[in-house]
Amino acid sequence: MKKYLITSPEIYTDKCKNFKKILKKQVEKHLPDFILFRDKVHQNYDELAKCFVDTCKELNNEMKCLIHQDVDLAHILEVDGVHLTSKQFSQIQRAKKFGLYVIVSTHTHDEVLEAQNLGADAVTYSPIFYSPNKGIPKGIEDLQALLELCDVKVFALGGIVSDMELKALKNTQVYGFSSIRYFQ
Repeated sequence: MKKYLITSPEIYTDKCKNFKKILKKQVEKHLPDFILFRDKVHQNYDELAKCFVDTCKELNNEMKCLIHQDVDLAHILEVDGVHLTSKQFSQIQRAKKFGLYVIVSTHTHDEVLEAQNLGADAVTYSPIFYSPNKGIPKGIEDLQALLELCDVKVFALGGIVSDMELKALKNTQVYGFSSIRYFQ
């Protein structure tokens, strides 16, 4: 099962030196296959995104590094891809034209199928387990039903904080899991 680490401003700070130190430690500890720079809080987003990309290059491993929401910035910084929100389906084909790996946030079966039809490489589907302020969990049965409907790679997201959730996911054919809290 692929591991997808999502950064959070509450953990990674807005200072490049500290951000790099924390990111390197988490990558070395968890060895994620995918990693996303996501920060909806700090004003120096572009600067932190560059710091993130530089850190990914320094780590020089096989993980795919993605930028959240900003197709142009992902292209300019020459990262592997972009993670689009569920409101950005119109950006999928544009991102693909730049050669970016595209992951889209989804919350319904219809959204997953739409992302797949528009050419997304993968989706996150959430929330699978309870996650504060994220709505009613979908659960494993719903996830499995989705996996039987689609061909796109699916990352389970939401409430994955321990090996207990991973154990439940292993009984599915899910491509991977995404989390902030699991990787702390």
